[in-house]
Amino acid sequence: MWRDADFRRLWMGQTASQLGEHATLVVLPLFAVLTLHASAGELGVLRAVGQAPILLLSLFAGAWVDRWRTRTTMVLTDAGRAMALGAAAVAGLLGWLGLPGLLALAFAVGALSVFFDVAYQASLVRLVERDQLVQGNSALEGSRSAAQIGGPALGGALVSLLSAPIAAASGALFFALSFLSIRRIRRAEAMPVPPEGPPRVWRRIHEGLRFVARDAVLRTVCLASAAFQFTFAAVMTVYLLFLPRELHLSGTVVGLALTAVGPGALLGSLLAARLPGRFGYGTVLVCAAALGDGVFLCVPALHGSSAVTVAALLAVGFVFGFGGQLVNVTVMAVRQAVTPDGMQGRVAATITFAGMGMTPLGSLAGGFLAAEWGLRTSLLVTAAGMLLSPVVMALSPLARLGRKLPPSGAP
Repeated sequence: MWRDADFRRLWMGQTASQLGEHATLVVLPLFAVLTLHASAGELGVLRAVGQAPILLLSLFAGAWVDRWRTRTTMVLTDAGRAMALGAAAVAGLLGWLGLPGLLALAFAVGALSVFFDVAYQASLVRLVERDQLVQGNSALEGSRSAAQIGGPALGGALVSLLSAPIAAASGALFFALSFLSIRRIRRAEAMPVPPEGPPRVWRRIHEGLRFVARDAVLRTVCLASAAFQFTFAAVMTVYLLFLPRELHLSGTVVGLALTAVGPGALLGSLLAARLPGRFGYGTVLVCAAALGDGVFLCVPALHGSSAVTVAALLAVGFVFGFGGQLVNVTVMAVRQAVTPDGMQGRVAATITFAGMGMTPLGSLAGGFLAAEWGLRTSLLVTAAGMLLSPVVMALSPLARLGRKLPPSGAP
């Protein structure tokens, strides 16, 4: 598979895009907290605005991707994100980058990222054979792991040592590199046959929703994803306040703690190509989710900024990244296997809508709880809530999947 030049171009472009995205996800909240002195509620609003496009646009993105070339969609969204961050960098250097500007930037980058993410998930199915899905997803998710290693560290360091505008400019550079790589893909995509007559967007969206709702495996993926994304968004809103304000960590150390997710995720990506075939897809999903989600319960017990605290945060990030990446790769392979080619974009978008669409609400909930209950108590409650996702999977048909991918369903 690595001998395929087009797959390598997709992989390199996705890696650069993820680096830009993960750097930006750290830069904006840290700039708001450390430079603009944003309150817990304001940080919750900032994160919610950046995540709102997932709820508003995911279903439309799925209908779009199933009718258009994924390469074109990814190239256009990379160009848009590069220009948005470039404009923000210039505004910041001129002293114009305040909270309203951050809100507008977060929404614009979030909206374009929705289309890119749906497109790249569908693009793999059009580039590789069905029996290469696990290996392909492992490679792509491995690149995301590399981005999780470099992105947060880069973003946190640039905000602390230089400025938010320069950090934003680094994100623009990565999106530009992704644009240059993906636009070099030459293979003609195996496009699904378009339906006769004019496209009816709402009908196509409804077809995707109905297909997911009728499939027990996909329905469970939606429910588990919604539970995880809501609680994880709440956890991260509190977490990004807890580290600098309760543990008194600098922006660089916060970025380092977030970076620890990357090595764990990289290991998870490597093992994801092997473990399901040995222990079964269901067993891997439930155990990995319980391990990765449960480890956050250790964080509220930490005090101070000692080396022991930093080491514990690194260990928590590593375990979370390992378990979370095993779940991501395995779920994506299962989802792609049970979905017909002509439904890939809409199914990916429906699951994104049901899962990631909960993140704005989770971010708002995290900000509200932090303001009302305090950071330590809020972190404990939201971390405990993350265990709902593995419980949903354990009680569903997803847990009974064996060592082979399930067959494709009918549209």
